Amino acid sequence: MSPSSTTDELPPAERPYTHEMVVVHRVFRRESALLPRLVRAVPDGGTARAEQVAGHLREYVDGLHHHHALEDELVWPLLHARIARDRALVDRMEEQHRRIDSSLEAVGAWAPVWERAADRIAGEELALALDAHRIVLLEHLDDEERLVLPLVAEHLSVAEWDLVGTRGLERIPRNKLFIALGALLEEATPQERRFFLGKAPLLGRLLWAAVGRRQYAAAVRAIRGPLEGR
Repeated sequence: MSPSSTTDELPPAERPYTHEMVVVHRVFRRESALLPRLVRAVPDGGTARAEQVAGHLREYVDGLHHHHALEDELVWPLLHARIARDRALVDRMEEQHRRIDSSLEAVGAWAPVWERAADRIAGEELALALDAHRIVLLEHLDDEERLVLPLVAEHLSVAEWDLVGTRGLERIPRNKLFIALGALLEEATPQERRFFLGKAPLLGRLLWAAVGRRQYAAAVRAIRGPLEGR
């Protein structure tokens, strides 16, 4: 196992740069912490704001589902085939995915109830479900980063790992690309930002500088504004 596979230092060119997954995980950590706060900050009966927060919640859930589906399709089967002594770890990752899905069932049940009326009781039930979901999610992210990403760096090729990122990018709607990029860059160190921007074509980098950065900042203000001072 390569210790550098879980740092922000670039690995040798022949090994996957698994640290990019750590940056992606930071986004899920941040948003899963923000969502219960956003729900609790909506005033009783504030249906317009509830609709806005519920839309953000749906995007979070969709993004998490897509992220885990890619791992289920493109990562776990390869590891199962190549690491006999560590298969229990992969089984653990798959079981944690199922537990995360189960935690989101309560979120999915309460979200539309709360969105319709912005009822404070339904809002608290939704926030509690999101709190419970985050506990399960963080356990998985911690285990994956500490135990499994080193196995990925050791047993998957660069092409196999890069396919995960390529497929993930394909699943992002074009009108959400700058939002997705901004979400990553917000959590990135300067070196990490250079890495992610370096993967974009020149036109994409120019558009990010001219348009995307402001678009992301506006989206953040719109969703997080009511939390200021709380």
